[in-house]
Amino acid sequence: MDYTAREYWNGIIKMCLSRFFILRVLYTQPMHGYEIARTVAEVTKGCCTPTEGTIYPVLREFEEGGYVTSAVEIAGGRERKVYTLTPKGQEAFRVAVDAWREVTNYILQAIKVPEDRE
Repeated sequence: MDYTAREYWNGIIKMCLSRFFILRVLYTQPMHGYEIARTVAEVTKGCCTPTEGTIYPVLREFEEGGYVTSAVEIAGGRERKVYTLTPKGQEAFRVAVDAWREVTNYILQAIKVPEDRE
């Protein structure tokens, strides 16, 4: 493990944030998997871009936990699953927002480096 590598920290941060941003985009409206990935990339300005290998296991986990439901719809002759947040999923997003706000405040305080250390 190279803790001096930016890629290491970016990977850890993005892995944690992917669940948050999936909830975030579904909080606004139901979406299918590709649309979720595209919208997360847009909302984060490319910082967090979940791949199929990330997004579908998370969606499956959310569905099994009762945070999302899915329905198959036909678009252009092809089937696709559309995911919708349940009330439990909406509550999970609100709790996540509060938790991330708190953590973000601590991070911002922690990264203030005293002037004699810069």
